[in-house]
Amino acid sequence: MVSPLALFRALADPTRLRIVALLRRMELSVGELAQVLGQSQPRVSRHVRILTDVGLCGRRREGSWVFLRLGPSASPALFTAIDGWRDSAAEKWELADAARLEAVRADRAAAAEAYFNAHAADWDAIRSLHVAEEQVEAAIAHLLANHPIGRLVDIGTGTGRMLELLGSDADSAIGIDRSPEMLRFARARMAAAGIAGADLRQGDMYALPLDGESADTVVLHLVLHYAEAPAAAVREAARLIAPGGRLLIVDFAAHEREELREREGHARLGFDDEQMAGWFVAAGLDPAATETLAGGELTVKIWLGLRRADDRRLRAAA
Repeated sequence: MVSPLALFRALADPTRLRIVALLRRMELSVGELAQVLGQSQPRVSRHVRILTDVGLCGRRREGSWVFLRLGPSASPALFTAIDGWRDSAAEKWELADAARLEAVRADRAAAAEAYFNAHAADWDAIRSLHVAEEQVEAAIAHLLANHPIGRLVDIGTGTGRMLELLGSDADSAIGIDRSPEMLRFARARMAAAGIAGADLRQGDMYALPLDGESADTVVLHLVLHYAEAPAAAVREAARLIAPGGRLLIVDFAAHEREELREREGHARLGFDDEQMAGWFVAAGLDPAATETLAGGELTVKIWLGLRRADDRRLRAAA
């Protein structure tokens, strides 16, 4: 437990107060913080180290980047005290920092757009093979409508579309992807959509950086066909689901478009209902619903698995 005295000593410097204020708005790299603060990266790094030592700042590696976020000592009570210290000088810096922060958002959006433009032809080729995304998303919303989203985890979040679609109804939202480039695209998309609370993390679908039973709704949207070991990916996704929670998988029905292996890197050419039901049962989930969306060369399937609300009690009795 960090003492209040240590926290207030760390916050005694105006730059460190500004850093905490910026991290309350969004995660930032050291370089982005330096850009907003108008200071050198080594100087900003020293301030960040002091904040990290008392738990006011946390670090998260994403590829070659390191993003900074608020740490465990950044409590609501502390922010109430900080907000009570406002004066004209602090407000002047806050306005200036907010303006420069918008420039960082714009840089992220431009980089994400460039990445999307470079890959749009590949994604458009796949989208042209199946029903419109609007139909898929309407079916997803329908299947999930009878129960609160709760704590949402989107595995293989890609551009962050599932977070955008479901995040506003969730208590919390986490998107996980192996690709730092895709996470940067998703981060820009969340900012444009005004979804400030989404947590984006780099991670592997076979070893997710989350505790067991930490989610109420887990989504694998057009991800599983990239998995060399889809049963293991389903099992790992199911590990996150609390009793009463749900796993929703959107993917393709079994098909014979062999060229998608070479052209798009698909490891599996779709899945059938019996196969998916078997994976659900092996992972401790009850198959709850299946939706079929035909209308293109590829048929989209949606499978919903449920962790029974009494599952923890049954496992304890076993």
